[in-house]
Amino acid sequence: MLYKVVIVDDFKMMREILEHAIEQSKECEIAAVFDSSGEAVGYCRDHSVDLVITDVMFPGDISGLDAAGQIKATHPETKILVITSMPEEAYLQRARAIGVESFWHKEVQEKLILDVINRTMAGESIYPDTNPVVALGNTFNTEFTEKELQILREMVAGNSNQEIAEKMHLRVEDVKESIDNMLKRTGFHSRLELLIKARSSGIAIHCEKEEV
Repeated sequence: MLYKVVIVDDFKMMREILEHAIEQSKECEIAAVFDSSGEAVGYCRDHSVDLVITDVMFPGDISGLDAAGQIKATHPETKILVITSMPEEAYLQRARAIGVESFWHKEVQEKLILDVINRTMAGESIYPDTNPVVALGNTFNTEFTEKELQILREMVAGNSNQEIAEKMHLRVEDVKESIDNMLKRTGFHSRLELLIKARSSGIAIHCEKEEV
């Protein structure tokens, strides 16, 4: 019996890559393909699915991680493979907390994703050892401390220095100093530029559970 796989990605080319990979598999078949995470949750609620492959970000819809959590809540036996192009450590942490079996950073080598799919269905849990290295101005994401990354996430969420300090149990002066240090190392000229670049690069994305 072939494993039934649901593909969820709002990027057409990625859906086609995943569909082609599944078509090469001798163990899996495509049950459904969606560009909406909400539709995928509804489908999995009413159908027997062995594996869901989902992106993380769906503009105007719940995140792939929230969808994974909802699917796991009703069908814990359904395996989840989360894929993303965003090098955000918080995604990995949240995926593990939800119980997502495997996590893959998007690439175009179909044999690689097919290997992850097959190993996941064989009972393995596949997670990357490290996040991709991404440039941010004059430095790289690997050069930031966890405290700095958390401050960036809170900035992306729209929080002020005072709010960040209260949430992270820091002094406001410590938050300002961390932001100043990040500006110096990246070469950016303002807090806004740092925030925009951190968000667009994917190294610091606010990743709290969304209300649905």
